Amino acid sequence: MSVPLTELAEVIRSKNSGPYELTMDIIFKDFVSYEKVKQNRVINKKLISRLYQIPEGDISSIIEFDPARAIKITIKRPIVAGAVGESDVYGAQQHAPLLTIEV
Repeated sequence: MSVPLTELAEVIRSKNSGPYELTMDIIFKDFVSYEKVKQNRVINKKLISRLYQIPEGDISSIIEFDPARAIKITIKRPIVAGAVGESDVYGAQQHAPLLTIEV
């Protein structure tokens, strides 16, 4: 039986990480949920590539940070921040694909 990531995470957010990158944070409600996701490698480049429809090479990093029960994902921006056609200069609405993850 799978559980939506939204039930395990206290915070799922995205933000600007400079003009060329976006970063997403998943902060879990408890250490047990964090460890389950971490140990099973649920959050990986293949998944992020599929969710964001980007090549795996555009994923700068996926970092697990135990003290905060958090996973940080950094990707290359599809359009440079502030450029013509860019619609979210703050990167605050780019976490939506993460909300679909089932664990």
